[in-house]
Amino acid sequence: MPLATPRLRDPDINPCLSESDASARCMDENNYDREKCSSYFLKYKNCRRFWNSIMIQRRQSGVKPPMPTAAERAEILGAMGKLPY
Repeated sequence: MPLATPRLRDPDINPCLSESDASARCMDENNYDREKCSSYFLKYKNCRRFWNSIMIQRRQSGVKPPMPTAAERAEILGAMGKLPY
């Protein structure tokens, strides 16, 4: 297994783990037909865009670590009431 794989599977590092898994599962189920999975790809892309903007804001504010932990992300999403992506 490549060294980067465990990091990508860590929920504290990858905020879009469920979206990534859903898009991979869709590709497996649909014989890698990208058109059938476009909604999953869009949701993953929007997730990455949202958490990247949060990370940039935290970095500019001097908050460490720049990426919120899984627990902090749950609080942020809970305060919003629904998924922003």
